[in-house]
Amino acid sequence: MTERLKSAPVAYQNEPFLDSPDGRILRVLAEYQEPLARFRREQIQDTVVFFGSARFHGRKDAEKTLSTIEQNNTQTPPAQLQKDLKRAKAGVDMARYYEDARRLAHMLTEWSITIPARRHRFVVTTGGGPGIMEAANLGAHEAGGKSIGLNIQLPFEQYPNEYITPSLNFQFHYFFMRKFWFAYLAKGLVIFPGGFGTMDELFEILTLAQTDKLAKKILIIIYGSEYWNKIINFQAFVDAGSVSPEDLDLLKIVDTPEEAFEFLRDGLTKYHLGGVVKKEKEGEVTPEIAKTRP
Repeated sequence: MTERLKSAPVAYQNEPFLDSPDGRILRVLAEYQEPLARFRREQIQDTVVFFGSARFHGRKDAEKTLSTIEQNNTQTPPAQLQKDLKRAKAGVDMARYYEDARRLAHMLTEWSITIPARRHRFVVTTGGGPGIMEAANLGAHEAGGKSIGLNIQLPFEQYPNEYITPSLNFQFHYFFMRKFWFAYLAKGLVIFPGGFGTMDELFEILTLAQTDKLAKKILIIIYGSEYWNKIINFQAFVDAGSVSPEDLDLLKIVDTPEEAFEFLRDGLTKYHLGGVVKKEKEGEVTPEIAKTRP
C-alpha cells in the first residue's frame, strides 16, 4: 500500500521558496507593506529626515577617546600615534555636529508635538545607527516625542541606537526600499556632514526635486558650510552650465540649530500646515511620493 503523502506547505509558509530568488518579489513587497502597516498603526503622517555620518560621536565620548590616546602615547609606535592623534582630534572637532543634530531634533520635536493634529507631524527620522543618526533620535527622545529609525543590514554590524521609539525601529535588507521610505513621508531633509552614503541620499532627493518628480515640497537643508564648502562647490555646477541657477534654490545652507529650525518651522508651516487641508480617511496614511504619470 502506498504511503499517503504529507500536505505540502502553503506558498507563504514555504521558507525555502521565500528565501529563494523566486521569492524576491515577496520580500521586496514585505519591505513596503510591513512599514506601511506600522506607520498607519502608529499614526505617523509625515517626517523630517536627518542624514549624516555614523562615525561622529558626542563631545564627551570624542574627548575621552583623545585623552586615552594621549595617555597611552608611550605604548604606540610614533607613526601610528600621529595618525591616531590626528583622527581623534578631528573627532573632537566634528563632535559639534553631533551636538547640533541633537539640539535641532529636540527643537523640531518640541515644536511638532504642539501641532493640533490627529496624526504625528514631522517626526524625526534617521538611518537608525550611531553618529548623527543617534544624535537626532536622542534629541527627539529628550523632547518627549516619537522618532523613527530605518536601519539596514550591512556586512559590518550596524545596531539600532537606543533612542529610537521601539515600535518605529525598522530593519531593511534592500537599500532601495529603505531609501523609498526615507522619501515617502518626508517633508524636510537635513544633511549633516557625512560620507558617500550621505552624499548619495542628498543627491537622490535633489534630483527628484530638480526633475519635478515630487508631488510635495521637501525642504532641503545643508548643515555646516565649513564642511560642505570643502566637499561640494555648488556654484561650480551653475558656472559650468550643468544646472540652472534656480536649482540652487532647492537647498538652504545653514550653520546653527536655530537657523535650521526657523527655516524648517516656517517652511513646514507655509507648505504643509497652511492652505486647504486634504481630507483623509481615519487611520490611513496618505503620503505623496511622485506625480502620477499621464
